[in-house]
Amino acid sequence: MSRTVDIPQSIKDSLRKFRFARRNEGSAALVIKINKQKLVMEEVEQFDSISIDELAEELPENSPRYVVLSYELNHSDGRKSFPLVMINWAPTTSETGLLTLHASALLDFQDTADVSKVIEIRDGAEALTKETVDAKLTGK
Repeated sequence: MSRTVDIPQSIKDSLRKFRFARRNEGSAALVIKINKQKLVMEEVEQFDSISIDELAEELPENSPRYVVLSYELNHSDGRKSFPLVMINWAPTTSETGLLTLHASALLDFQDTADVSKVIEIRDGAEALTKETVDAKLTGK
């Protein structure tokens, strides 16, 4: 199977390190973008402790990103868990060619990141809220 976008070993290493990091509180995020000229994925930034509101502020309004999120989820029975989810940040204001490239590489990146839950965000910062993420993860 030929890939439209290459996922370099450095990204795979970052994903593995991120996945197995020990966390006791707060959410952490790894932000990845596609370099359109080179057709390769690049790490933009990694956040060790970030709120969903802060993350929404950090993401660009006109450019898609893959965000792997270790999310602090507080359950109704008092338990705390840290599910690994992916946010597919694909604002409708992004360049069409880049959105198409982003969409074509989504499943490959999802497999590489080894996340089962994907949260689609298309409407920008207003749509990426703690409530949105909680609802997607708890089904409420």
